[in-house]
Amino acid sequence: MTRRTLEITWAAPAGRHDYRDLTGLQFLRGIVSGEIPPSPMSCLFGFDVVEAEEGRVLIECLPGEQFTNLIGIAHGGLASTLLDSCMGSSIQSTLPAGAAATTLELKINFVRPISLDTGKLLCEGRVIHPGRRVATAQGRVTDASGTLYAHGTTTMMVFPLKA
Repeated sequence: MTRRTLEITWAAPAGRHDYRDLTGLQFLRGIVSGEIPPSPMSCLFGFDVVEAEEGRVLIECLPGEQFTNLIGIAHGGLASTLLDSCMGSSIQSTLPAGAAATTLELKINFVRPISLDTGKLLCEGRVIHPGRRVATAQGRVTDASGTLYAHGTTTMMVFPLKA
């Protein structure tokens, strides 16, 4: 049996609370530009927020061996995490300063397996309804050629950040 190791580093967790004076879109664009550190979760899963505009976010990820399950394909948790993060970020991109959102419900459909041969994954999240208390979004996980691997929807609760 060959043992492997994976070292992960991240900046001290900076989160939405640390940047409550920024709108959600400003916060996400700070992550894209590198001015704001990515989340520890994105470092753990190796994904990057590469585009952010109001109501739309794009994440990239290269699936590695550490995501494979016992049958040799990526565990469904990889696509689920990408979709949850991307759809949530798309909702965050519509929020004013002092507000954040968290997942209330997540629905994922897997349409084909992700393997190590799949290559770079693109996960796009788009807002369906930018509510003041409850918001919804949809997302898609594709490869570089546009082949669909998973899609989903989310419902998120919008709340004020405490000082």
